[in-house]
Amino acid sequence: MSRPRRTAIARLIASSLTLISLPVSGLSAGAQVATPQASPANTSQEVAQRPQPILPRPFDATVECEILIVGGGLAGTAAAYESLLSGRTVCMTELTDWVGGQISSQGTTALDESRKQRQLLFYSKGYLELRNRVEQLYGKLNPGECWVSASCFMPYDANEILTNMLQQAERRGGGELKWFPSTVVKDLTLSPDGRLIESVIAIQHSPAPGTPPLNTEPLSAIIEDAYRYEDSARFTKQVFQFVPPAPAAGAAARRAADWYVLEATETGELVALADVPYELGLDPRSPLNPSSPVTERDPYCTQGFTYTFAMENTEDPQPQQMPAFYPTYEPYYSYENPRQNFTPADYFDFVFTYRRLWSPNPPEQRNVLGSPRTSPGDISMQNWTWGNDYRPGTAVDNLILTHDQLEATNQLEPGGWMGGLRTETLRRGEENAIGYYYWLVAGTTDSRLDDSVKEPFPNNRYLQGFDAPMGTAHGLSKYPYIREGRRIIGRPAYGYESGFMISEADFSWNDFTQEEYAQALGPVGYLSLRRYLSGLSATQVFEQQTPAEQIPIRTRSRIYPDSVGIAQYAIDFHPCMADAPPEQPGNIERPGVRAAHGQAYPAQIPLRAMIPQKIDNMLVSSKSIAASYSAAAAYRVHSFEWSVGAAAGHTVNFVLNQDVYPYELVDNLPAPEPLLEELRQEIVDSGNPVMFPDTSIFNEDWNEWRPWGG
Repeated sequence: MSRPRRTAIARLIASSLTLISLPVSGLSAGAQVATPQASPANTSQEVAQRPQPILPRPFDATVECEILIVGGGLAGTAAAYESLLSGRTVCMTELTDWVGGQISSQGTTALDESRKQRQLLFYSKGYLELRNRVEQLYGKLNPGECWVSASCFMPYDANEILTNMLQQAERRGGGELKWFPSTVVKDLTLSPDGRLIESVIAIQHSPAPGTPPLNTEPLSAIIEDAYRYEDSARFTKQVFQFVPPAPAAGAAARRAADWYVLEATETGELVALADVPYELGLDPRSPLNPSSPVTERDPYCTQGFTYTFAMENTEDPQPQQMPAFYPTYEPYYSYENPRQNFTPADYFDFVFTYRRLWSPNPPEQRNVLGSPRTSPGDISMQNWTWGNDYRPGTAVDNLILTHDQLEATNQLEPGGWMGGLRTETLRRGEENAIGYYYWLVAGTTDSRLDDSVKEPFPNNRYLQGFDAPMGTAHGLSKYPYIREGRRIIGRPAYGYESGFMISEADFSWNDFTQEEYAQALGPVGYLSLRRYLSGLSATQVFEQQTPAEQIPIRTRSRIYPDSVGIAQYAIDFHPCMADAPPEQPGNIERPGVRAAHGQAYPAQIPLRAMIPQKIDNMLVSSKSIAASYSAAAAYRVHSFEWSVGAAAGHTVNFVLNQDVYPYELVDNLPAPEPLLEELRQEIVDSGNPVMFPDTSIFNEDWNEWRPWGG
């Protein structure tokens, strides 16, 4: 078994989904495109008309598809997989040249899973197929014997596995995938009433003649260029217009949409471009999000992002070159928590084996936390909170730009969209990651522990090159691992007059009887929280005006009649830092953000969380569904992304077949919705669960389902 470097055959497989280059359409440079401006978080359903810009160049092609998926991460891949099995024509764009997001271009190939769900293998069928293929490829599910997960593996292998899965789905279902790697969305056009996306404009980049291959430079060096229409010294561009398919001759006119656009980007780019209400950052404290540390929204404090990298343990010491910027970031790095009786070597092995992706050697008798010790040839992926996590949280350094910041940088003007990220923060995140490698192998300080825990370990090399695990010349992941993006506010509904949202109180295992919640929320707010959590006793509680402290609390998640998928993981925070820049000496995490951190019940993915306001032919998947900051900290891991993507693919196929809009499946809840039940049954029949075993309002015994044990 030999997998640490890709073979020529593997590279050929990986390249089989190639760049699409289509004939130039008849549209001229005078074709007009409307780009809506993003708005602050609100629940308005009114639609303002947008000015129509003049394109600076003609389209290179107009491409038809029934489903356009923007973002090729795990959710986008899952949506494409199910849509292809349903025989649909699918276009999928992706900023990088790999499919898979978290487990490929972002390098986080250590599957975050809950214990009981893993024991039962209770996952979407595509996610199970992914796990099975990993095991088949390596001969074991965990070829690195990592201890953070039951499965850690190489990012380039994840891309190849998913590529092959999509190809097989095409053949089995009779669908067609039009794959657009290295492609970003630039603009949208809306219908005259503003309720439908009529076309999407995208830009694909490839190396200009005589320039190095893609992935030679890190993302911060190329991202702004990638969003410009014009060719550059670095890139040659193609501009595509995506549109719905032309109706067949003699076909009856559709009542609803001709196509659907799926938001599956990592940060919610379409959410901003389509002018749908959304939230960003910390939610204000409320009865539904009682652990929030703030009373007013803080859009700047989002979860930290991480540029992952891979390193290899070697027999002999390697030359370690200190980056010029290392002293800037050194005050941040730490092994994080003290470990009883750990030596410096124990600390290093603890971190190295945490996400070890590969080991060519048989396990040794010595171990750290049950995982074999580091040995030459072992390859580890690094994703460490007080290491290569980069955690900005102020108005001067936040990564995902707010609505006001987008306006100030003209990104909400027609043709002005540049991805909605702060490039300088991306660059600093890249430096922080490279500096962390140097700290691991040569550093002698620790920002949170005594410096005596840190010694150099020069018998390691930083892996870079196109055949290395991350597939980049610089060695960093192609895109940072994003834990949180823009999160839509769903449509107003019964019980959700301000817009649908999944909240902390819907599935957290926290003990809400503690006095701190009563003090933080006050008498009225705390009574509201306890009533919300009263479960089967709700009617009695209201009728008898039961005092808050006497109201029993249910011990399960909220159950949604429109659940179309499943999600379970702990509410897991990587909080922003208190001050800017994050790496400054003595900086601390934003106080109080971890208050909601901890266990969570098995939860559901309601369809209402995927339906944005205002736009009727767009569904939201990935991490941009309607969820609060605390809820999103659990609704972000690998199996969730697959489940929500599969749900999106099935929902779009269903509404196209039924000629209805997604909101029509849920707009009468809690009254019966026959079409909704048909959709849910179709999803289940396809091998994608919509609820966990034994889910009912009567079952409140979930003790075996604690995701982190205990």
